Amino acid sequence: MIFLCNLLLDGKPSDITIDGALISRITEHGKETAPEGAETVDCTGKAAIPGFVNMHTHAAMGLLRGITEDVPLRNWLSRIWEMEARIDEEFIYWGTRAACLEMIKSGTTTFNDMYWFASNARQAAIESGIRPFISFVILDGFDKATAEKQRRNFLDLYQQSLGWEHSAHLALSVHSVYTVSEDMILWASQFALDHGMKLHIHVSETEEENINCMKAHGGLSPTEYLDTLGVLGPHVIAAHSLWLSAHDVELMGRNKVNCVHNINSNAKLASGYHFLYDELRDAGANVCLGTDGAASSNNLDMLETMKTTALFQKAWRRDPSRMPLQELLDCATVHGAKALGLNTGVLREGAAADLSLVDVDNLYFLSPGSFLANLVYSAHSDVISSVIAQGNFVMRDRQIEGEAEILKEARHVLRQINHI
Repeated sequence: MIFLCNLLLDGKPSDITIDGALISRITEHGKETAPEGAETVDCTGKAAIPGFVNMHTHAAMGLLRGITEDVPLRNWLSRIWEMEARIDEEFIYWGTRAACLEMIKSGTTTFNDMYWFASNARQAAIESGIRPFISFVILDGFDKATAEKQRRNFLDLYQQSLGWEHSAHLALSVHSVYTVSEDMILWASQFALDHGMKLHIHVSETEEENINCMKAHGGLSPTEYLDTLGVLGPHVIAAHSLWLSAHDVELMGRNKVNCVHNINSNAKLASGYHFLYDELRDAGANVCLGTDGAASSNNLDMLETMKTTALFQKAWRRDPSRMPLQELLDCATVHGAKALGLNTGVLREGAAADLSLVDVDNLYFLSPGSFLANLVYSAHSDVISSVIAQGNFVMRDRQIEGEAEILKEARHVLRQINHI
């Protein structure tokens, strides 16, 4: 049991009691004493925020950060796929451990991953203490033999996942409509529906993707094509959802799809920036935020993602009132929790004990401006001093157990693939 004493919550001095993996009590500071046996933590000069939910990333790809720059997505993917042909289970394990370090240091307590060697990624996340949604990636390249092999491998992993502890979840990923055959899209979609799983897919990341899909499927956009296949639904996590028509937006909303905005990656690869946040929200879609992989966005910092998201929404719409701060925070927290079916992303009694302590005793919070404005627009993620995930400290005063070893081993696996 943990008793967080004298922290700021919504601007008010408060105490939070954590019992197991849940927030059991929130009271005005000083109203109650620490429960017997609880560890009391003095949080003077700290504010609490919910842990971020990173809804789309390729965690271990952080070890490929910066290997190709200043090129469009098509060229970027070619270089990435060339490197990925060399990676193995050890690379994924240590790459994910390193990614979890980065996410913890920037306040993320849950992440939705789409990458290779799912069992190894899961193990790395569990050992780091944060909550992973790990997916098996379907990418058959329209080859029947590859499709059959991936189907068998997934079914083996699914059986293994039935014995996983509750803090790890298996999802199923269809890479995209331009890399996966229609038969496999249909099979994966039906399996996910039949087994109550999330289906994670890249949708309309680039204009070129849309144009090619329309050529291949009788004028249908990726969203329209997936809709005709009966794929769309509230279990679907549609990464990017960037190049959408008014009809696409209507379909996303009608089917209650979870659309994930990845502004840093999209802007850096010049894939686009006119993300239709207001339109998707109003249509009924659940809009979330993600960093994408750090090989394209170059970091896994959700606080930076929030700032860039807001700036671009205000800029391209020429309206400073767009993307207000509370909606922005919700997109980075509770909306992701909703998409994943988790009791997290919010600080209230009975919710999961996933939170960050923000150091407000510094120059970024000197002004009388709102806490969220100072956090998002002025501060950097190093103001996050401690992180609690699933009721346990995974970082205290910027210190994470085992960090030096993780960095050492990550450098080792990088040397290994660079010598191949």
